[in-house]
Amino acid sequence: MTLPAEQGELRGRAPELRTIDAVLAGADPPGPSLLLRGDPGTGKTALLDAAAARAGAAGMRVLRAAGAPFESGIRFSTLHQLLYATRDFAGQLPDDQRDALAHVLGRAGAREAEPLVLSTAVLALVAEVAAGRPLLLVVDDVQWIDAASATVLGFLARRVAGTHARFLAAVRSGAGGVFDETRLPERTVGPLSARAAAALLDAHHPGLPGVVRRRLLDDAAGNPLALLELPAVLTPRERSGQAALPAFLPLGDRLEAAFAAGLAELPEPTRAVLLLAALDPDADVAMVRAAARPHADLRDLSPAKRAGLIRVVEGGRLEFRHPLIRAAVAQLATADERRHAHLAVARTLGPAVAATPAGCRGTAPERRARHLADAATGPDEVVARALDEVAQAAWTGGRGGRPRGGAAGAVSALVRASELSDRPGQRSRRLVEAAFLANVTGQLDRVPQLLNDAGQTPHTATGLVFAATAHLLTNGSGDVDAAHRLLARALDDLDGTPGDGWDAYGVLYALLFVCVYSGRPGPWELLRAALTRFDPRAVTALQLCYDAYADPVGTAGPLRHRLSTAFEDLSSDPAPWQFIPLTYAAVELDALAAYRHLCHRVIDRERDGGIVTVVIAGLLMLSVDSIAHGQWDEAERLAEEALEIARADGYHLLEGQLRCRLALIGAYRGDATRTRMLTDEVTRWAAPRGVGLTQALAWQARAVAALGRRDYEDAYVQAARIDGPGHPSLGVPGRWMVLDTVDAAVHIGHLDEARAHVDAARQAGLADVSSRTALLTAGAAAIAAPDDDAERLYAAALALPCADQWPFEQARIRLAYGEWLRRTRDTTSARLQLRDALESLDRLGAQPWADRARNELRAAGVATVGSGPAALTPQERQIATLAATGLTNKQIGERLFLSHRTVGAHLHRAFPKLGITSRAALAGALDSRAGTSAPAL
Repeated sequence: MTLPAEQGELRGRAPELRTIDAVLAGADPPGPSLLLRGDPGTGKTALLDAAAARAGAAGMRVLRAAGAPFESGIRFSTLHQLLYATRDFAGQLPDDQRDALAHVLGRAGAREAEPLVLSTAVLALVAEVAAGRPLLLVVDDVQWIDAASATVLGFLARRVAGTHARFLAAVRSGAGGVFDETRLPERTVGPLSARAAAALLDAHHPGLPGVVRRRLLDDAAGNPLALLELPAVLTPRERSGQAALPAFLPLGDRLEAAFAAGLAELPEPTRAVLLLAALDPDADVAMVRAAARPHADLRDLSPAKRAGLIRVVEGGRLEFRHPLIRAAVAQLATADERRHAHLAVARTLGPAVAATPAGCRGTAPERRARHLADAATGPDEVVARALDEVAQAAWTGGRGGRPRGGAAGAVSALVRASELSDRPGQRSRRLVEAAFLANVTGQLDRVPQLLNDAGQTPHTATGLVFAATAHLLTNGSGDVDAAHRLLARALDDLDGTPGDGWDAYGVLYALLFVCVYSGRPGPWELLRAALTRFDPRAVTALQLCYDAYADPVGTAGPLRHRLSTAFEDLSSDPAPWQFIPLTYAAVELDALAAYRHLCHRVIDRERDGGIVTVVIAGLLMLSVDSIAHGQWDEAERLAEEALEIARADGYHLLEGQLRCRLALIGAYRGDATRTRMLTDEVTRWAAPRGVGLTQALAWQARAVAALGRRDYEDAYVQAARIDGPGHPSLGVPGRWMVLDTVDAAVHIGHLDEARAHVDAARQAGLADVSSRTALLTAGAAAIAAPDDDAERLYAAALALPCADQWPFEQARIRLAYGEWLRRTRDTTSARLQLRDALESLDRLGAQPWADRARNELRAAGVATVGSGPAALTPQERQIATLAATGLTNKQIGERLFLSHRTVGAHLHRAFPKLGITSRAALAGALDSRAGTSAPAL
């Protein structure tokens, strides 16, 4: 039997659908019968629906039945539901089989047949129905079918191999019954993959704020029903991110039926012990045992363990089968039961608890504070101060480790602390601190309301109010000028205060972002003056970042040593105001490669409920470093990942930075269309807001793109927007553009301007910033040099230490050297340089420069292969091969863990290399060139 092409494939269920297709096609394995087994809400019914639709489209007859609790006591009720439509076929059976079926089909006065006789009659009926037209039997919710029907259907499922019938059934995991003894082939229907779960949520509930979306994905844990139902039970303010999500997401009727099933029937002591475990995500056996006394014992947990609701995992921790079972346990308890349970847990986590069990993400003091807060019914300043410490640990790292839920959870802790405050000033301060943390944890929409609720009291942390507002202006709307003015006022408010605490570091951290992204000297001057007011040891990271941006040459030698020392001195759990400035400084000194491992560690720490801006900025810096080192696929992946987070959480300023990096990668690869599209988007947003760095990065990408297409006039214009001819700066990105500016100037005949630019760069000490800027400066000097000096300068540039760390810059200089050698008739030497340049440029995927090298080699008398699979990068070849099989960009992205946009960009670059213009020609291009793919060099 030929099955029709699949339409509207279930998200993330391709393997299960392939197994179902095999059943329908009669393939062995799995054979003609299959049992789907999975937790509630995993989509078993959707898979059965898909199977029925596919069977119907293939011309099969489909008979369906589903178990139901209220019919489970009626003998043969499911069998009647399944076979009633075939009653006319029963008349064609022998009398004894027809009589055996009469009772099942509801004929009045008919007697129940012996089990074997009835089962044989059902098999004969199914064979008769399937003889004229293939038949699919579908039985859902097997756990609720009556025992008599289950026995007959089990008999049938084991014997349909001799008929034209197929049998599919679905049962809930953990449910016992007859079907457990049939030993049918089974397919477990597990949770969706992270990618498929996100796609399902986005398709049905698009536009959710990042913090809400992440929480829903975490709590749903890949369960399709939860992904569809949970957002619907949130309030509009919760869905929009303007209000905090509750500790336990509310369950609607369908989710409660799925995840609370059986809880009410458990013994009362079992439910009490389950509640203790549910209220503490880090609950372990010892804690629950102590908290349960004297009313219950750990042995009371046995019924829940037998039901598969909870299990003991490594380290003695208790783990629910699904997060929503925890929510169901809490939701079914009364408020008074929850309060007493919180107090019982808090008592076990008192001062006598010296250590946190292995595997716990929260510390004992933090957990105790949260339980006491949840149990409190009125103001309690002692508990509020304990919650203050939880929030402080999320921002600074704390001596006891970071709290569960990270900085995002600390916002909720501070809000709860404000509710427990016994004085207005304390309440106001805590809400301001919550607003500040909300700015950096993906909760921008909550900031205005938190600041409004904080109000104004004599004890309000005015400086932090300004810092929180400045963060909101910078991150959200990108108004760096207004943020600068607010932070100047904030620093005035800090006069006379000690150089530590939320206010000081909060203001300085916000000011650093304004400095970096404004691209103007005013904010840097404000930061320089502010840093002098604090103990240098307390602001080491901020001072290093200032020096790396504003004075990289004056302190270049010792600066790199100071940076190395600062990274070595970092704790294993650095605070963001320490880590991010050091990372930025390392990137500006082209030195991040030595610290990438630390960067990855901090990013991973902050991914789950932590400081989102650290994740985005960290990925951005890693991407910038990967671009510089010629790892463009890796750079693109990192930037795309960061862009997805920034877009979801509303960090528009960081979005612009990431788009600029993607535009630069596109420019290097010769994707002029993508570069233009991205830079147009960015400049439309950045120009009216005065975000100078973003504008400059867009001009840089345009200049590189123009160089690639040999439009040297435009390249010169774009580069001059950043640094005028003869006036190279040590700023960003100017310190990396001396070669671009000089290359463009030389090609349009502005030799005097090019040489003046090189002289000025030397005088400014640009070569002292890093080995990369030294290579760029030396290469620019060679390009602009008179012929008498050029060969010496080219050789000196390429001989610089660490030149091979910067493969694109090195290859460009080799290319220019080879062009100069060919022009001066030293063809043999030219070929050597051009071959090396072409090899590097092809490996990088720098298509415009590779084509230029290839043309130069041809002019030097060397035959080359200009297109075909050999010209593809490994990832381009992999994507092109998958696309040639008919996969869509989205399907390829799911296989390779790339976004569909990245896949499209790779194909866009691959087409011209293969000499084609459409996907339809991919297979032929790859096959026809397979035998001639080696470079003819």
